Formats: sequence, C-alpha cells, structure tokens
Amino acid sequence: MSSPLDVKPITNLQTLTRFLLTAKNVPEDTDRIELSNLFTGITLACKITSNAIKRAGFEQLFGLSGQVNVHAEEVKKLDIVANDAFVTALRSTKEVCLMVSEEEEEALMLPQDQAGTFAIAFDPLDGSANLDANVSVGSIFSIFKRKSPADGPADLKDILRQGKEMIVGGYALYGSSTMLVLTLGKGVYGFTLDQAVGEFVLTHDNIKIKDKGTIYSINEGNSHFWDKGTAAYVNHIKNGDKKAPYSSRYIGSMVADVHRTLLYGGIFMYPADSKSPNGKLRYLYEVAPLSFIMEQAGGNSSTGKDRCLDISPSSIHQRVPVFMGSSKDVVELEGFHNSK
Repeated sequence: MSSPLDVKPITNLQTLTRFLLTAKNVPEDTDRIELSNLFTGITLACKITSNAIKRAGFEQLFGLSGQVNVHAEEVKKLDIVANDAFVTALRSTKEVCLMVSEEEEEALMLPQDQAGTFAIAFDPLDGSANLDANVSVGSIFSIFKRKSPADGPADLKDILRQGKEMIVGGYALYGSSTMLVLTLGKGVYGFTLDQAVGEFVLTHDNIKIKDKGTIYSINEGNSHFWDKGTAAYVNHIKNGDKKAPYSSRYIGSMVADVHRTLLYGGIFMYPADSKSPNGKLRYLYEVAPLSFIMEQAGGNSSTGKDRCLDISPSSIHQRVPVFMGSSKDVVELEGFHNSK
C-alpha cells in the first residue's frame, strides 16, 4: 500500500476566481475586480439552480408553474427558481446596469445607485422542458461592457449589440457534474463545481473543437418544414456520399447538445423553417454567447449564410437560425445554403 508521502501533491488547481484575477485572458480594458465580483453572482446563481434541480423531486419542484412567459411557453417551476436566483444574485453584486432574461418581457434596468459597468443577458434554465425526464439542462449568459454614461440611466443600446462586441460568453451545464464553460475572447475554459468545497475548479484548459466531426444534432421531427439547403445537407451527411455517414445525436437541450458538439466535434443545427421563418433560438442569450464560445474554440457559427456574431439585434428577444460546430462542417453546410 502506498503511504501518503508517495502521493504527488496537485499543484495546478485553479479556481474560477483566481483565473479571473490572474489570467492573461481578461480583456485589457476590463477591471478584474469588477468582473470577478460579477462572477460571484453568476456562480452563486448557478449553484442555487444546480441544487434546486438535484432536490426537485424532494421539494415538489418538477412540473409546470401555471404561468406562461413572453414567448407563450409554459413556465416550469424550476424556470422561476433559476430566474429569481440569477436576478437576485446579479443585482446584489452592484456590477450590472441592465439585465435581459428569457423569462422577463422587458429589460431590467438597475437603479443608478446599484448599477455597475456591465450589461448581461441570460437564459436562466435552457432545456427546462426536459427537466422532468432528468435530462441535462443549463444556463447561458452573455456579458457586455456598458456604453451609456455611468452617471446616467442604462440604455437598451448597452445590450442590443453585435455578438462580437461581447466580452464574456458562457454557460453552465447541470448534468452528471455541474460545469461552467466560458470565454473572455482568448480561448475557452471549463470549470467543474467541486461540491465538497463549493468552488468551480479549472478542469478543461483551452478547449479546442475538431475541425471536422462525425456527429450531427438537429430536431428531425421538423424535417417536413426545412428549407431545401438544410434538407439537402442533412441528407448528404446521413447517406455518406462515398464516406461513412454521420451519427445523429439530439438531446433537445441546447446547452447539452452544444457542449457535446464542442467536445466531440460535428455540427449543431436549429434552422429557420416554414414553421419558424426567423428561427427559434434567441440571439442575445442563446445563439450569441454559444457562437462566441464555438469560435474561440476554433469552430464556426453561422445563420447558414452569415456569421452569427455579426448580427445586430433589433429586439432583446430576437430569434435567429443557427448552425454551429466544427469549422469544416459549418463551411460545408453554408455551401448547401448558398447553392439553393
């Protein structure tokens, strides 16, 4: 039996807080202390949400709340828990001037004496339709530096911006473990929650996606409504065309599907179609932050014709089509769209 002295000590453990305070990845014009403090609110909200999901069966938190949100979607009880956690935790940091949530019809403007230098958009609980089946779900967020004068009220212009202006894009994944994956514009990093000590610890350093994969992810139940370009591309990768066909993997929780795509390669698709001509996924707090992460990992994200991060949103809940994943797969997909 080995003695304790035979065990080599782990010397490279890095918490999220230390990463934000010391890493070279933080944008030069961003105050590290303010950003780190903002993340105390984000991580607290993620921990509350993660714990609520784990205890949902004991505390009667599964099922519908009886409410309908701004998107005419039935709201789950855990949607409300997660939204309240994010709003309360972010407000308490006093680093945010404006918040946009999937669950709120209007942007939340913070009083001037409580407002900070960041604007944030978030989906507090992505994939909540899968909760009762114990499927992985997540939270997604995008952070922008405030543009409006600090001595005045926040403005929607602080958040209605192209995705490429974002300073942080990230998501939490609540699955077999709780992970926080983020980019500050210089690489992608994954932190896993150590439940024993309550800290997010760096476990996935500088994540890179394969330049081409063998997995596609799309809701094929909507195939009847697809445009010709999407239908032709999916048919192409399914049938192989003289090479091995792609495998289909679709969970129905965007965070889980994109996380798998990020780690294994391939392509995630949620196109516009005849049923949803503008697409279904929201730009500010779903498509933009995950596109930022995908690009920083070496992948691509496109509407089928244009780069997602170049979109200028006109409303806080704007929907767009998206195809993201391995760079060669997305470029090939765009070829099918541009030829149709």
